[in-house]
Amino acid sequence: MQVLRLFQRTNLLTLLVALLGISFSATVVSAAESTSIKMGKQLYEENCIFCHQENGVGQVGIAPSLTNKELLSTATDKFFIDTIRDGRDGTSMAAFSVLGTSGVQAIVAYLRSYEKLPNRAAEVNNQPDAFGDPRLGKQWYEQICSTCHGMAGEGYEAGGSGTAIGKGGFLSKASDGFIRETIRKGRSNTPMHGFQGPTAGLADLSDREIDDTIVYLRSLQTH
Repeated sequence: MQVLRLFQRTNLLTLLVALLGISFSATVVSAAESTSIKMGKQLYEENCIFCHQENGVGQVGIAPSLTNKELLSTATDKFFIDTIRDGRDGTSMAAFSVLGTSGVQAIVAYLRSYEKLPNRAAEVNNQPDAFGDPRLGKQWYEQICSTCHGMAGEGYEAGGSGTAIGKGGFLSKASDGFIRETIRKGRSNTPMHGFQGPTAGLADLSDREIDDTIVYLRSLQTH
């Protein structure tokens, strides 16, 4: 009986230590995340707020929203990191490699603190590449997308409200799945509407038509 009680006490002690260890680890991770977010917020306010505004809401025609729930749900950390580090050639988005890896990652952590939807970035990023007819995609692009993004995808330079989705700075970082989901669902509280499904006054593009458009966009990068 005494042996059994000793065995039970030993197991209980082991369980308590394990639980305390898990709790301690979670506290350490939480503290590290909090520190990273705090650092990211400071760096954001020093470097990004002038264009992207407070809380990352963006300015139409100047800089896009960085805290939009659809963007945060579908963009990978790598997409954000590469964009912040390298900038976007031919646009007002400068490179911020001077912040170093830890600084760039901290800004991403700060942006992630605004997440409201489940993170689907890995799933979206792993979608198959678009396959379609760029000639048909050109028709859809010019009819629907060019008003905001410019006839050649040059973005704000064309005087519209859309970003430069036809330039290499974007196309080299965005997966076809990311572009596909953005066309389908759009971005709430921004000029970017969704173009699939029953949306009043907007085109209801099929999956094939969306892929045609993506293939056409990819062709712009090579021109």
